[in-house]
Amino acid sequence: MTLPRVGTIKTHESTRKLARRLETGTARILSAAVRRDAGRWYCAFTVEVARHVSAPARPDATVGVDLGIKALAVLSTGEPVPNPGHLNRALKALRTASRTLSRRVGPDRRTGQRPSARWETARREVTRIHTRVANLRKDAIHKLTTDVATTYGTVVVEDLNVSGMLRNHKLARHIADASFGEIRRQLDYKTGWNGGQLAVADRWFPSSKTCSGCGTVKPKLSLANRIFTCDACGVIIDRDLNAALNLKQYVDLEWPGDTKTGRGADQKTKPSLAGGCETPTPHHLGGQDGDRRLVTVGCEQWTQ
Repeated sequence: MTLPRVGTIKTHESTRKLARRLETGTARILSAAVRRDAGRWYCAFTVEVARHVSAPARPDATVGVDLGIKALAVLSTGEPVPNPGHLNRALKALRTASRTLSRRVGPDRRTGQRPSARWETARREVTRIHTRVANLRKDAIHKLTTDVATTYGTVVVEDLNVSGMLRNHKLARHIADASFGEIRRQLDYKTGWNGGQLAVADRWFPSSKTCSGCGTVKPKLSLANRIFTCDACGVIIDRDLNAALNLKQYVDLEWPGDTKTGRGADQKTKPSLAGGCETPTPHHLGGQDGDRRLVTVGCEQWTQ
């Protein structure tokens, strides 16, 4: 790779694919940005290429994806995707590096003191660990979303209230490490790239509390109960798999039809297409829980 005022340098990642496209005239470089991150230099190219929209391997198939902590995702096909937990694995090394950094002489804005060389070394070690965890997490999520988007024509996920989930201090670190919002963002554009579509179920749809066999709703189901047992039909199934099956059935029953009351839901619900009108976070306007919630029908809001 040749850069102005720098010259020709070697790259860690192969550039043969880009070079072949440039030689055949199927790509054109618009710009390049050079940046330094965690002690490494990166060059990002903005390239104009002709993208052919491909079809998923199973264009008529629908899959429900239930996101979680123990398993990063559980598909309605019964396939669990284990959570690699990269942050938990790196916690010991990260805590050791952070303690070392705290014992070094760092910068002080009040006195104008400059950091010592050992402080800079310790800071780079902390940054290196954080960067490695972020890269491993990014790699795992890209593999998951690419596999789902290239296999199924319709992907259904929940509209999770991630900011509300992060208020649980016992699970906040695990929820942040799972990156639910990033998974949904990647599924959004990757399904479009591959000729599929992403449906987002309303966050008030009780996917975990509804029996996937008969549709009976179990009002009380704590997070500690990992096995769903239906009192009506007697079905016994994994909680996450039950939720994934309900998500799949949700879109089969409700979308792309008119707004209906979802099976087991306590208010009018409708899956929203990615890029369309999103359902806002319901706010209680007074009274008991469940009274007078803000609902979206199409792009208009009304109160029930």
